[in-house]
Amino acid sequence: MDRFYLKNHDPLAYIQIMTGLFLFAVSIVTILKSNLGMGPWDVFHVGVTNHLPLTLGRVSQIVGLLIIVGSLFLNIYPGIGTILNMFFIGFFVDLINPHIPFMHDLLYQIAFLACGIILMGLGSGLYINANLGAGPRDGLMLGLHKKTGRSIRLIRNSMEITVIITGFFLGGPVGVGTVAFALAIGPSVQFFLKVIPERGKDSKF
Repeated sequence: MDRFYLKNHDPLAYIQIMTGLFLFAVSIVTILKSNLGMGPWDVFHVGVTNHLPLTLGRVSQIVGLLIIVGSLFLNIYPGIGTILNMFFIGFFVDLINPHIPFMHDLLYQIAFLACGIILMGLGSGLYINANLGAGPRDGLMLGLHKKTGRSIRLIRNSMEITVIITGFFLGGPVGVGTVAFALAIGPSVQFFLKVIPERGKDSKF
């Protein structure tokens, strides 16, 4: 069984996952306000907000819910962390978004983008290593991998290419920050996954 779906009765895991989800939301808003472009899924989410009377957080929640429902047909069932991820990232994004202005000075833009990528790596490491369930998009990726037998890298790349192209045509923010995100987010997440101990029955964190 994949580690994302390990049972975890450690009460501190819930503090860890909520902290991770909050930091993840901060990272989304920070990258958005850098005004340099966003990661593939957030390009899509912002693109949708250009055409529907919905906030960025609400779009993220709706897309997450649709992915969870779709994943059921691939026999991928959500953990409590999946539900928390789907709801609270969007909730926190809408809570934070009005209080952070867009950056227009290049130095501040670069700083916001860099901080956002680091915070997203930290947030991801915290919520993944809480072992309470994968995020909806990761769950779908794993489901498609098991269903098709294709590599996780191919599945993930295909998903992200699809959403970024769709988001681009919807008017989502694609830019140099999108390229920087694509290059840096993997190492950022990998670093924090290594330094943040896993919770669960064998965890000593």
